[in-house]
Amino acid sequence: MHSVFGYIFVMAAVTYLIRMVPLVLLKKEITNTWIKSFLYYVPYVTLAVMTFPAILEATDSLISGAAALIAAVILAYKGKSLIQVAAAACGTVFVLELFL
Repeated sequence: MHSVFGYIFVMAAVTYLIRMVPLVLLKKEITNTWIKSFLYYVPYVTLAVMTFPAILEATDSLISGAAALIAAVILAYKGKSLIQVAAAACGTVFVLELFL
């Protein structure tokens, strides 16, 4: 039981340091455009990294997951609504899972 508290302490310290270090080290406004654009895209990249494997592994077949991803990307690129994109991805998986 003692090691559990150690793990909790280490996680708390790491979480605190990640949030505290930038506040201490960066007192001025960031003017570098590369760093600003990097920080701007970090949440989007993090979401994509967490979501992409789940999309491919959520179905019984990797092929149906990949086909749904491709269909969703194409429809999203064409500017369709979120409901249309999600419905097309689900429909793609449904149809391919029937035949595979």
